[in-house]
Amino acid sequence: MGRKHSRHEPYGDEDRAAEDAPAAATICWLCGRPTGKTIVWHHPVPKSRGGRDVVPMHAICQQTLTANFTNAELQRAGMDVETLLANPNVRKFVDWVAKKDPDFTATIAKKQR
Repeated sequence: MGRKHSRHEPYGDEDRAAEDAPAAATICWLCGRPTGKTIVWHHPVPKSRGGRDVVPMHAICQQTLTANFTNAELQRAGMDVETLLANPNVRKFVDWVAKKDPDFTATIAKKQR
């Protein structure tokens, strides 16, 4: 088995510097805020409807979408976030959550159908 580090060089100080650099902030697909420690990879078009693409979201934003839309409605909206934001409940939520911390969580109301 080979050595990970050379005997004659320090243990990768340049590698450690790259690890300490702050990572680029990932932006939530729905609300546009930076994500916190937890990132949910959401399928805008549900997997059951043939969706393959994923987008980063806050868990609370994903819960809001699933509480306000059926899979068929999400399939029709596709990757167009503006269509989802046209819903008054979602727009009200996004305006409310805009002032919250990226790691903010709360209970979301049940599906409203």
